[in-house]
Amino acid sequence: SQKYTAIGLLGKATDTLDATGKVTEEKPYDQITKGDLENVLQKFTGDIMQVPPLYSALKKDGERLSTLMKRGEAVEAKPARPVRVYSLSLQQFQPPLFTLDVECGGGFYVRSLVSDIGKELSTCATMQELTRTKHGPFTLEEHALHEDKWTIDEIARSLEHCTSLLPGEPSHKKLKTEHPGETAVSCE
Repeated sequence: SQKYTAIGLLGKATDTLDATGKVTEEKPYDQITKGDLENVLQKFTGDIMQVPPLYSALKKDGERLSTLMKRGEAVEAKPARPVRVYSLSLQQFQPPLFTLDVECGGGFYVRSLVSDIGKELSTCATMQELTRTKHGPFTLEEHALHEDKWTIDEIARSLEHCTSLLPGEPSHKKLKTEHPGETAVSCE
């Protein structure tokens, strides 16, 4: 599973569902309370259906949807698909901003979640910021290497520790990328 911390912005929607996009809609949000937000989160926990964002890495005929859209080609919305949310909690609410902790399975889009939460609250919302705090066995807290430790020895020790968490296969192979364009497992 993966864990994220996401900051959402109420009252604005964008075409990409995040801060990089063009604003497509603005709606009032001052009627929304912390309680409203917390109640809505329950609807998005467990096994839910989610429509992936149009601007996404998903492909159609071998091309990324985001590339097709930037070229101005019509891209029809993808059908909703089942995704899993293990836990979802509200960390902070300072309107218009809200901060969520999300633990989810693969194929889950946090920006779709933020957008759907906005709709569910009869306003709109867009994702401002996303931090991945856990990926597979790696967590930001335990496996991140802080700047003051960026020495060859510390980096080597950290890589050793992280590689030991990965299944089988000698460690040197893990750090090489077999195919260009594919990302190696990084130990953040």
